[in-house]
Amino acid sequence: MRAWAELLRVSALFTVPGDALAGAAALGARPNRSTALAVGASLCLYEAGMALNDWADREEDAIDRPHRPIPSGRISPPAALAAAGALTAAGLALAARAGRSSLAVGTALAATVWAYDLRLKHTAAGPAAMGAARALDVLLGATATATATATATATATATATGNALRERATSAPAGPGAAGPAAVVTRVSGNTSSASAGGGGTAARTSPRTPSPGTVTGAGAVRVTGPWDGLRTALPSATLLGAHTVAVTTVSRREAQGGSTAAPLAALVATGVLGTLAGRPTDGAVARGGFRAAPRRGTGALRSAVPALAAAGPALAGALALVYTGTAGRPLLHAALNPSPPLTQRAVGGGIRAMIPLQAALAARGGAAGIALGVMGLVPLARTFARKVSPT
Repeated sequence: MRAWAELLRVSALFTVPGDALAGAAALGARPNRSTALAVGASLCLYEAGMALNDWADREEDAIDRPHRPIPSGRISPPAALAAAGALTAAGLALAARAGRSSLAVGTALAATVWAYDLRLKHTAAGPAAMGAARALDVLLGATATATATATATATATATATGNALRERATSAPAGPGAAGPAAVVTRVSGNTSSASAGGGGTAARTSPRTPSPGTVTGAGAVRVTGPWDGLRTALPSATLLGAHTVAVTTVSRREAQGGSTAAPLAALVATGVLGTLAGRPTDGAVARGGFRAAPRRGTGALRSAVPALAAAGPALAGALALVYTGTAGRPLLHAALNPSPPLTQRAVGGGIRAMIPLQAALAARGGAAGIALGVMGLVPLARTFARKVSPT
């Protein structure tokens, strides 16, 4: 069991759920069932990448890391490859449950993971491929959440519109030229509806304009009309997490040999820039002090989060951005001053752990202070497991 824990690097697993949650927060929508499916898909695909990575590097690890599970003989190469395939299939199955658009993003993520491990890892495109994988993970959460939110909003809108039309039809006074209880709704378009009575045949103007299906409405809401619109909305958060991953991956390429000052120094500068950007409020709900609400299925009601948490979003985002900068920056500075293999590996480990406060900061700046605090709750778990199983 310990051999598999080492192969899959379970201590790094706690850096994954925050991707999908940050994607959901970027939309201003509460996490839903589809968000949970996206988190499950992300975990499976992440672990698939870990198993495939060690299978692909088994000959190199036999020289540089003979203690790893495959070169030490504790796990056979066919077993590691089979685990990678099974985890990939499970991840795609979960993504498919979240919707066709989520499956499309999940497929792109899986393809990127396999391409990195089998072809791109030791090329100049390696860090960019890893950054793309992390960005796609964020977009997977956003797309899945947007799909469910759009469906719930469309259902709520249709229910509210139907109830309003039925109420008008049954309460309108009967008489010549007026629509009575026998009125039948024949058209709903824009802000008008037509109804004809049994003998009147005149049109009655009824309900006000209703939101388009899939639109997230309410104070401070961001208009999300579908999964692809949600993908565009979450792209800035995905870009920041992807850029951090590029920096960490670049440093990790020399973790076994050490000797590179330029990579940790460049990553240190990138960390400062990313921390500054992550701590800035967006133009959406946080900047206006509100939480962008999402509807509850079947009720037609839009409920906001606790106002105190929403108002705390900007300050919390800034504080978490500082935590991120310190978590990643301190070991990077040490590695830049002394690029020995132990310090370089420590810098990589710090960069991996820094994913969590970065994800939390992005959630907070999206107005989801509660989600941000929940993501930070993974830090103690990650530290505990890191003492037993190295994340690198």
